[in-house]
Amino acid sequence: VLGRAIGNRDDIAIATKFGFATDPATKQAIGAFADEAFIRRSVETSLRRLKRDRLDLLQFHINDFPLEQSDAVFDVLEALRAEGKIDAFGWSTDHPDRAARHVGRQGFVSIQHTMNVFDPVPEMIGLIEREDLISINRGPLAMGLLTGKFTADKAVGARDVRGAALDWMVYFKDGRMAPEFAARLDAVRDLLRSGGRTLTQGALAWLWARSPHTLPIPGFRTVAQVEENAGALEKGPLSVDAMAEIDAALARV
Repeated sequence: VLGRAIGNRDDIAIATKFGFATDPATKQAIGAFADEAFIRRSVETSLRRLKRDRLDLLQFHINDFPLEQSDAVFDVLEALRAEGKIDAFGWSTDHPDRAARHVGRQGFVSIQHTMNVFDPVPEMIGLIEREDLISINRGPLAMGLLTGKFTADKAVGARDVRGAALDWMVYFKDGRMAPEFAARLDAVRDLLRSGGRTLTQGALAWLWARSPHTLPIPGFRTVAQVEENAGALEKGPLSVDAMAEIDAALARV
């Protein structure tokens, strides 16, 4: 679908990831892979599906992949760049040591990492700013918590990932808002809505105010959600005063 809509248009940048294989029938992950044959197959599949001649940004998806073994992975990415298959590459990781490992390589431009109002990741942002990288913000709306659509008594659906007992699912417990994060949201709700923003727009504006290197990637399932996300651009980043007030409010919580 995306390929039919986008194809080789040069006014759109395509960023994708590799590292996990899925079962086409169940849509479930069946394992993590980082060998050269898998990487190349992933790239060719993405190019074919997206109807592109080249991927603008290819990101390594395995968060905690062993540091030393990652050298071979990024050697392959350098080769793919030299072949014209990709324009640039990065790592989707929350570990600053992994983010720092390949900053000297030509074509290494980005880190995709968790970041939102509740998780400002100062060490990662410091590294990204020093090395002039792009900070691609995964989970900018805290799995939907920062949209305001959840309440303490509202449980997610049975097939919703927010109801799964996963180590990284900190914002929700047993399918409901985690109480500690509900309290934090209450503390900053009005501050994020400053300037006529919705809560969602305020959460995105916080990221832009946090650093000029940030690029949030909020999820969406409806046209209205796309319009709300895009509408945050018109209002720009939060003010310095609002950022200070949010820091103070969260510190109190």
